[in-house]
Amino acid sequence: MALPFTRILQPCLRLFPPELAHDVSLWALRYGLYQKQYKDDHSLLRQNLWGMTFNNPVGMAAGFDKDGAVPDALTNMGFGFVEVGTVTPKPQSGNEKPRVFRLPREHAVINRMGFNNNGHKALLERLQNRNKNSVIGINIGANKLSEDRIEDYIQGIKTLYPVADYFTVNISSPNTPGLRDLQTPGKLNTLLSMIMATRGAMMEAGESWRPILVKLAPDIEDDDLKSTIECLKVNAVDGIIISNTTVSRDGIPDIAIAGQAGGLSGRPLFSLSTRMLAKTYTLIQGQIPLIGVGGIDHEDSALEKIYAGASLIQLYTGLIYQGPNLIHRIKRKIIRTMQDNNYNSISEMVGLKADIWAKNKEF
Repeated sequence: MALPFTRILQPCLRLFPPELAHDVSLWALRYGLYQKQYKDDHSLLRQNLWGMTFNNPVGMAAGFDKDGAVPDALTNMGFGFVEVGTVTPKPQSGNEKPRVFRLPREHAVINRMGFNNNGHKALLERLQNRNKNSVIGINIGANKLSEDRIEDYIQGIKTLYPVADYFTVNISSPNTPGLRDLQTPGKLNTLLSMIMATRGAMMEAGESWRPILVKLAPDIEDDDLKSTIECLKVNAVDGIIISNTTVSRDGIPDIAIAGQAGGLSGRPLFSLSTRMLAKTYTLIQGQIPLIGVGGIDHEDSALEKIYAGASLIQLYTGLIYQGPNLIHRIKRKIIRTMQDNNYNSISEMVGLKADIWAKNKEF
């Protein structure tokens, strides 16, 4: 019988430095030391998006399993899908340590990891050898010292196409200098047109269609958001993830910690990312499925992401403070809400409060 991860390992992890705690978590998952979900998910949680079946809408966000070491374990733990990466063409060690900082009072984390990963080849080999029993997305990025960042994304599509269920184009990390410049419409249009052409070439060579999603930063101004979303629509992206971490430090009173460079995730990100999610939902008018991520650390905040426009949601920082049981609490809450309101599909809940959130109403 597996060691109860939630009751024994989870409290101990907070005694370790943040990055070591992350490594121990991966080790525990790799060796089966976690609480498995033995019952199938309730049928009410099931959705079909992009031609794929998601058994439940709760996913593991990119950043936790950068090198695709434990996607099956995360699925067995109860996630409906797992996004691995961010992965770059060449291996890179990332930024100097320390580069992860907990903010326990705010239930938040600041990180400046810098796309540390083992590269395309290592991820390809790992995912080729797994038992495919779940939806696996691959989050692709560019090397810090790359001379042609657009080519890095193209190589990600070409190399990893056989093992991806979907791709996420990460142009929103604040920890690779200049990367967010790719969110500007001119550069974004060039990037996406080349990515879509690459996908077309892969399909002509006999591969199946793969959805292309784009992950945006939460710090985009409203006027810029409109032009960015229009660019995504013109290039026919299949999904949008809202959002990555923020460079804002609003609500962080500790000056020493707030002064640390990097992206802020966790509870302080919730309102900012959820408002952007709702604004995006209103701009696309339901034409493109959205994934909501940022600050989900309670079943109610998960539900608000769906009400704001998300068809799927992703967790990461919330698990650090709430533990893996958060996954099951969220699923139970969604089921109860659907039953209480006689909803037959999650899609009936998506965007119900988008207008409220888009008008800057606080949660």
